[in-house]
Amino acid sequence: MSPAATPLAGKTVCLDPGHPSENGVGARGKRISEVRAAWLVALQTRDLLVADGAAVVLTKKTERELVTNRRRARIANEARADLMVRLHCDAASASGTSTYYPDRAGRSGGVRGPSRSVIERSAVLARRFHAAMMDRLQGALADRGVLPDTRTYIGGRQGALTGSIFSRVPVLLVEMAVLTDPRDDAFLASPSGRRRMALALRDGVRAALLEAGGSV
Repeated sequence: MSPAATPLAGKTVCLDPGHPSENGVGARGKRISEVRAAWLVALQTRDLLVADGAAVVLTKKTERELVTNRRRARIANEARADLMVRLHCDAASASGTSTYYPDRAGRSGGVRGPSRSVIERSAVLARRFHAAMMDRLQGALADRGVLPDTRTYIGGRQGALTGSIFSRVPVLLVEMAVLTDPRDDAFLASPSGRRRMALALRDGVRAALLEAGGSV
């Protein structure tokens, strides 16, 4: 294939379908659960990224496999991923899609992290990623913006999300939708909605890792 057909050749992406973890099984809508939505979208996104030439690593082998967030970060680190994308769904009074990134070091299990270089790189990639993702999702899901880890409950308590603290590679977390919102729930419960989300995530990875001329 030509370089244009495989724009992510030479890149490694770690996809982290959220939950189950030490934090439980995640959110649940009336039509689909966070665990189910994240797993199905991750598989579709993996296939799209592989078609783009990327090497893709998943943090679990089955939908219901329990993997701690520390272990998930280690998998991305061991793969030397160019980007770790953590896939989650929210339960909130709002609706829509948001992207989180570490904006400072936090502490968990006696470890302080991530490093300044990971923080800075994650911030840059999160903004590129989110803009491209929302272009694809326009009209389907509301844009909740790019936000620091500290805006989450766990991130606010620790200084960063656990998956960020232990990450030695650029990392972001996508709250794909709010499952307590009926419209968002229906979107991810539908095969067409999950396909669109996977395409949006693929677009986000492309935008994050590719600059003018195809370099990073």
